[in-house]
Amino acid sequence: MRIERFDPVADGTRLAACHELWQAAQRHDDPDGAPISLPSFSGWWATGFSSEPRQVWLATDDSGPAGCYLLELPHLENTGIGVTVLVVAPGARRRALGTELLAHCCARAGQAGRSRVTAEVLEGSPGDAFARAAGGRAGLTEVRRILPADETLPDRLARLRAEAEPSAGGYEVLTWTGRTPSEQLDQVAQVNEAMNDAPREADIEPEHWDADRVRLAEERTVAYGGRLYSAAARYVATGEFAAFSQLMTDPLVPGWGYQFLTAVTRPHRGHRLGLLVKVATHQRLVEAEPDVRRVLTSNSETNRHMIAINEALGYRPTARLRSWEVSIPEYLARRRGSYAWSAS
Repeated sequence: MRIERFDPVADGTRLAACHELWQAAQRHDDPDGAPISLPSFSGWWATGFSSEPRQVWLATDDSGPAGCYLLELPHLENTGIGVTVLVVAPGARRRALGTELLAHCCARAGQAGRSRVTAEVLEGSPGDAFARAAGGRAGLTEVRRILPADETLPDRLARLRAEAEPSAGGYEVLTWTGRTPSEQLDQVAQVNEAMNDAPREADIEPEHWDADRVRLAEERTVAYGGRLYSAAARYVATGEFAAFSQLMTDPLVPGWGYQFLTAVTRPHRGHRLGLLVKVATHQRLVEAEPDVRRVLTSNSETNRHMIAINEALGYRPTARLRSWEVSIPEYLARRRGSYAWSAS
């Protein structure tokens, strides 16, 4: 087995091999999960959406690509953590390749000054069992929900909007498609900051947003083919954004929509603005892309307010995603001297 690092921006062939491995693993482990196109996968693995340094490694044996991993190295917050996505082809499992890849990943993360690596996996999947066997510490659980965008959705959205509007007196809803207008980037960044009191691990630092960070994330999403639909609730008296929600579609993955964040700033909570902006983005999506039949979202299982909004919209649980954390020193101590591969 050989594990080699490659440049995912310059080496499209190897990146496509990683995409094929990811798709094969998803079909085996998570057949109900949303697909991801090669351009979107490339954006995720090659550059990310916030300029975080990253490493991509591909494992090959005599039969070809057998596994791979992405290692993200946050540099603005959580600089002691490496975030990984580790993939082993279904046909290459039960050969200790996953164990070798995780040891390799931990070693590289440790060299970058990280003390632990984290990952999110489907509850009950082989990855979940693998993380447990690796001595990982279980963290927060998110619930994945899917909204069937059937013929009943437009009427339900109209009814929910009518129910929310009386509580939102003094606010107006703005919607737009594509990148956020430059004059509104600071406002969107301010609402993104409201996500910092959402449920998270006690030792995970919140992300801090400014206009440049919002612009970069949106530009990279659009550059890799994503279509963005956004809505904001603006407080008329001051002109400030009080709530924001965003959806994405990928023309190469027909029939699917993907919910990004929905947030309401603390001073403006209690006016049903979260429901209002989320309904507005879904209405825009239905109008612009009537062929979308499923919209995916996920939320912490403890985020009762957003769960209530999602359930009112018609989202239904389909899976649970669990975060795992592995201590790099502890894992490498257990694995020391057991490597059977060469690394470049």
